[in-house]
Amino acid sequence: MKYFTLIIAFILFSCGEKKDVLLPKSNVTIVKDVQDHSPIYIFFKTEGKDTIADVNRKNSIISTNWIFNIDKRLPLKLLIPEVMKLQEKKRGDSAHKNENAQNYYSYADSIGKNLAFLPFTKVYYKMEIANNRSQLYFKKNGMVKYSGRKTYDFPKSNLKPFLDSLVINPKAQITFSYDKNMSYEEYIQCKILVKTIIDKKILFVFINEDEEFIF
Repeated sequence: MKYFTLIIAFILFSCGEKKDVLLPKSNVTIVKDVQDHSPIYIFFKTEGKDTIADVNRKNSIISTNWIFNIDKRLPLKLLIPEVMKLQEKKRGDSAHKNENAQNYYSYADSIGKNLAFLPFTKVYYKMEIANNRSQLYFKKNGMVKYSGRKTYDFPKSNLKPFLDSLVINPKAQITFSYDKNMSYEEYIQCKILVKTIIDKKILFVFINEDEEFIF
């Protein structure tokens, strides 16, 4: 148990200052091992009544895989703009660019008791309302809202049967949106749920994994 406690809290020592990153938890491992990587830390910091996403990327190397170690308490509205800046920097550095280098979110697998990783290299974030006709909006309260020809609200645990029952134009695509006030831990759990469903390749709808909307 002591080992598990250590892997869910990264500790960074800088100029004598100790900082913790409390990682989100899930019950499944998407990727178990990442080689040739650099760490990105995004801390939960408070200044007075304000919460701040405090970024430390001084040990990151553009040509390596980047592992984003992010505090689970941060809301998406503060976190995602910082992630977008880092993505843009890596994508725009043509001099040191490595086409094979990926970006991963780290989290703790509470069942396997290991550190796990979720790839998100190809995702482009937009801090706005999606204009796509068919979309799934993950709310902070654990509910999901589907907007299409009709509107449905259902618990996220029912996502798989809902998608299986959904009949839309085969050329249409579903985009994913997330509540900007959702915590990073909630977000990771939603993304892992989506990933496990898509990877089984049993859906009859086209999922757009390359764009995510935060509002």
